[in-house]
Amino acid sequence: MILNQAGTRRFRAYTSKHLDELLQRAGLGAEERLRVRAVATVLPFRTNAYVVEELIDWSAAPDDPIYRLVFPQEDMLPAADVARLADLLKAEAPNAEVQAEANKVRMQLNPHPAGQMELNVPRIGREPVPGMQHKYSETVLFFPKQGQTCHAYCTYCFRWAQFVGDADLKFASDDVDQLVAYLGEHPEVTSVLLTGGDPMIMGESVLKRYIEPLLEVEQLESIRIGTKSLAYWPQRFTTDQDADDTLRLFEQVKAAGKNLAFMAHFSHPRELESPLVESAVERILGTGATIRTQAPLIRSINDDPALWSGMWRRQHAMGMIPYYMFIERDTGPQDYFAVPLARAYEVFREAYASVSGLCRTVRGPSMSATPGKVCVDGVTEIAGQKVFVLHLIQARDASLVGRPFFAQYDPRAAWLTDLRPAFADRFPFETQAREALLSA
Repeated sequence: MILNQAGTRRFRAYTSKHLDELLQRAGLGAEERLRVRAVATVLPFRTNAYVVEELIDWSAAPDDPIYRLVFPQEDMLPAADVARLADLLKAEAPNAEVQAEANKVRMQLNPHPAGQMELNVPRIGREPVPGMQHKYSETVLFFPKQGQTCHAYCTYCFRWAQFVGDADLKFASDDVDQLVAYLGEHPEVTSVLLTGGDPMIMGESVLKRYIEPLLEVEQLESIRIGTKSLAYWPQRFTTDQDADDTLRLFEQVKAAGKNLAFMAHFSHPRELESPLVESAVERILGTGATIRTQAPLIRSINDDPALWSGMWRRQHAMGMIPYYMFIERDTGPQDYFAVPLARAYEVFREAYASVSGLCRTVRGPSMSATPGKVCVDGVTEIAGQKVFVLHLIQARDASLVGRPFFAQYDPRAAWLTDLRPAFADRFPFETQAREALLSA
């Protein structure tokens, strides 16, 4: 790896027009490349020079975990859909025809899970507020318009619908005044999460337009930034032209008496190895910000307890706070990446048991489902019945937070909707969920 050159290299994105060339580098034949390109008409593809040259082990591609993290695989979608799209590409069909077929496939992939469109969109009066979500009383999510892309796209990303060019599927707003007005009407909100996409794709001058108005909102205690930039483009905080200005902006948040929580996504230990990442982390922490780490458990990429315990230990040593292990959401190619809940619990338990108490700030495995963040606490036997033990870390109905409940053990279950209640005819959140849907 030529890290010194990578540290000064300007950002270069690779998109679907570069895909065939990159797939050849992975050793794929013409027909394999055609099928992968067919998948990429449905699921978005974007990566960059840092990921391609510094993170991927091309000698191990296409089985390399970082390669699988950013490159589509032909079996991510049903074979019949892939064959139909591949035939259109082979026949050089008009782009409009290809996109129409791709859209049909997308609509089968649950592009907005967990009630994002139906339950999470806030309102001022009767009017929905674009570019925002308000699921938990104390936290509002805001999707800055210029931050709705990423330095590279993860193949498992549950926000994939943000990147496919369909305005009806996208959350975005550049109206920060409307956000401030909404906060004024909701004094219970103490935290704003800037999300995407990736807000750190924005330059400092744009990012500042969203952050500075929030510093005047007295009720806010924290501003969060959800980002994969530390893993995919750490130069954003070290050698990019506005790196220093960005760090000074972070210092402003601290000076205003608010916590800047940097929600960093690390999916594999290799993303932590570069000295550039270590330098970027040190610089961010030097502004007074905190860095919390999170990622989903992904089959074929990080479904190994040793990887997670190694990541948590390394993150802690670098001054970051291990925060969440998530379950892959029920969207996109979930079946391709999903790890059954029973296995997810074992991966988490084994990793958790092998780290010190200082790393045990991490929570999981957690499903960000319609009622809230559902944590799998364990598998046990009660009154002769094998069950999952679960609780809500966070919930639409705050009265349910922290209360244990039980589900019948199912070794194949990979999501909350695969589970059935144990010792009851319904889960504690089911009545509230139905009432919410009826009133939406």
